[in-house]
Amino acid sequence: MTGSPVLFIVDASGPRRVDPRGPHLAVTDWGVTRGDGIFESISVIAGRMPALEARFARLEASARALDLAPPDRLIWTDALRMAIDAHEPVDRLAVTIVMTRGVEGGDGSPTAWLLARAARDFTRIRRSGVSVVTLDRGYASDAAEGAPWLLLGAKHLSYATNAAALREASRRGADDVIFTSTDGFALEGPTSSLIVRRSELIESPAIDAGILAGTTQATAFAFFESRGFRTRFAAIEAADLVECDAIWLVSSVRQAVAVHTLDGRGMPVDDALTADLNRWLGDEARLE
Repeated sequence: MTGSPVLFIVDASGPRRVDPRGPHLAVTDWGVTRGDGIFESISVIAGRMPALEARFARLEASARALDLAPPDRLIWTDALRMAIDAHEPVDRLAVTIVMTRGVEGGDGSPTAWLLARAARDFTRIRRSGVSVVTLDRGYASDAAEGAPWLLLGAKHLSYATNAAALREASRRGADDVIFTSTDGFALEGPTSSLIVRRSELIESPAIDAGILAGTTQATAFAFFESRGFRTRFAAIEAADLVECDAIWLVSSVRQAVAVHTLDGRGMPVDDALTADLNRWLGDEARLE
């Protein structure tokens, strides 16, 4: 990584830059004690201001799911622009914006901040791919419809389950995870969206299965459509994953990584197509 992180505290008066090494979060903040808050990740390439519509739409959907006040787009846009200007030039910035419910017993104001730092270099993993295990998420694919309080489609701070899944993958000798539903459908990764190829058809699970709307997944669909593939959202049987012609996990900073091994079984990988997809995601990140 290159350069020091840049941190802005964000409130109704606007962004305020602070020292990232200093104390800024109360130990009684609901985000700390309950994981009660939301976040969004943004990739900034070569200092270019990215398009934010899809990011804000997902952040607002997460806020609605948690009964939080909607984020002010203008203030957050200003904060991001200021962070890009303040950070020393790097190839890629990983930006995280966070809103919590605020301090327990406080005035109800949310706690919010934006952290920008040089992204990890995922070049090797984009080229080599990953080994993946499927893990049962413990819910049926229609759980979100009947139990919205599970927050399955929200990007919230309580990531303990996702972290535990990645540790379990490591114990099994794998790099990453594809969650599956109790009724047998493939869903998403702990920090990524799932895309599969079946011949000339590209598919991704629909968000009504209780998964996050994938902003990078949408950009990847645009790439495949430009190459003449058909794209669609579909229910993907977990048992059918081994029959796919290719599997990718996509996310904003890591971009697209091919799955070369699934539950110990070797999977086909199209190195050239994966490289082209990642070039598109790099070039088009500002258009997400």
